[in-house]
Amino acid sequence: MNRKTSILDGHQLALLNNRFDGIVRAMTNTLLRTARSAILNTARDFSCCILTADHEMLAMAESLPIHVMSGPDLMAQWMVRFNPELRRGDAFLHNSPYHGNSHAADWTILVPVVDDSGRHRFTVIAKAHLADCGNAIPTTYSAAARDVYEEGALIFPCVKVQEDYRDREDVLRMAQVRIRVPELWHGDFLALLGAVRIGERKLLELLQEMDGEELAAYPAEWFDYSERLMIDAIRRLPSGETTTSGWHDPIPGALPDGLEVRAHLKVDSDAARIEVDLTDNPDCQPCGLNLTESTARTAAMMGVFTGLGSVVPSNAGSFRRLRVHLRENCVVGIPKHPYSCSVATTNLSELLANCVVRALAGLGDGHGMAATGKASPAATAVISGTDNRPGRGTFVNQLWLGFTAGAAGPVADGWLTILGLGAAGFLRRDSIEILEMKYPVLIHSEHILRDSEGAGRYCGSPALQVEFGSLDCELTAVWLSEGTNYEAIGVQGGENGCLARQYVRYSEGEVSDPLGTYEQVTVKPGERVVSIGSGGAGYGPPGTRDPDRVARDVQRGWVSPERARETYRVALNEDGAIDTAQTAMLRSG
Repeated sequence: MNRKTSILDGHQLALLNNRFDGIVRAMTNTLLRTARSAILNTARDFSCCILTADHEMLAMAESLPIHVMSGPDLMAQWMVRFNPELRRGDAFLHNSPYHGNSHAADWTILVPVVDDSGRHRFTVIAKAHLADCGNAIPTTYSAAARDVYEEGALIFPCVKVQEDYRDREDVLRMAQVRIRVPELWHGDFLALLGAVRIGERKLLELLQEMDGEELAAYPAEWFDYSERLMIDAIRRLPSGETTTSGWHDPIPGALPDGLEVRAHLKVDSDAARIEVDLTDNPDCQPCGLNLTESTARTAAMMGVFTGLGSVVPSNAGSFRRLRVHLRENCVVGIPKHPYSCSVATTNLSELLANCVVRALAGLGDGHGMAATGKASPAATAVISGTDNRPGRGTFVNQLWLGFTAGAAGPVADGWLTILGLGAAGFLRRDSIEILEMKYPVLIHSEHILRDSEGAGRYCGSPALQVEFGSLDCELTAVWLSEGTNYEAIGVQGGENGCLARQYVRYSEGEVSDPLGTYEQVTVKPGERVVSIGSGGAGYGPPGTRDPDRVARDVQRGWVSPERARETYRVALNEDGAIDTAQTAMLRSG
């Protein structure tokens, strides 16, 4: 890192950082308040960010890591490559998985911020996961699609949708005839446009307000500061190399034997550099699980930033200290057209990120983290059907009901609402009341499943069991519930999390045989989908857990007294108090 004379002092740097983050939050608030579909205005499955004119990540605020750590930089490069003359008033629609985007369901609007002299100064980006993207079946996760043609999604490789602030109606008509609920899609599309135009307006105001030299100096100085923090964080890690792997569940007809992926991690604490090599993995597969270039790189980055044990800003400066090796035509690398990447933001990306964070744990006790619960249980299914209530009609929406997944770390239990490393806690669970008002669904129950946590010195979060069904119509649910066959893996002596399970409960109360990882199920009125998510894994031996924590878990109903005694070696009296003598005896053997 080259140290240069600073133009900005620490106060100015902090103020500008907050100003840029504030602009991203204004974009975020616009999208949250104006989007039509529940996946956006309730679950918040979207992200906003600001890039420099050189396509470097400058500010992402509370965006989802899987959306923005890598990808916006690639998409901005394609924007310039496809449209070398950028003008104020331009807006570009981009969802191509072969040109830097995450997957086809994540529709992205890019707007170049052009100053009064015609110079491109920043790029603002808003990305949203749409409830429907034109896929052949009513889901945005087509795991069994053999290629992008069978997937069926509309693909827009950085297509201009506004010029001089006016819509390109021909592009919009293409979408309207392929989307199942076009009025819902159009409302979400307008929300995306509103978000980027708010960001553009506020950046143009900033350009008018600030001294040109100081504002021009900010990105480089902010990046240098962030890089210094990253250097300090890496130097607190021990040097070492390790390889970890994980298995994805089989998918009949698409991935019959499952799939193993590997990550090789190298930490050089003296040089303050981390490398993740993903090249020793299978070629692209004839299914929708292939990662995109952005999600493969982001998965590795998520694992590193999660396992660092230090808070470091996520931007182009801190990214300088991390190198991710990818290869073309690799299932966790750079995909070749026409392989499908329909599920690139969840299953393999989560599995890969967990390989990296477990590799950091392998460097020694006190580092890294256990694996989070696997993505994505039936409680996050894409639902569709026809709403029979007056004034309603066809509907499509992704659920975000009960799902925990938190992994244990070296100093804390798993986070109950993290919803995976790619979400990092920024996704919000559905409001049951609002969901039932918007869609003809009934949420019958949500509760923590006792004795489902990954036991350890620190515990992974327990699983949630959810039951939902339809109000008065047939309801189709499509899910890809990873973790049905392979558990989340514990580290440093911690135990694995519980497996995911899913069933249909019929109107008479009988339960179906266990259903598979990838299913499309239609339930009738009176029937329910039963979803049990994968639990997070534990960190450290369970027999070393603080007895007070064990007693608290029993009091909450998360752990049974029998499991407290057998797994954690903690004896409790009938009133739930710790039997100190018995506990000491149990732990002495």
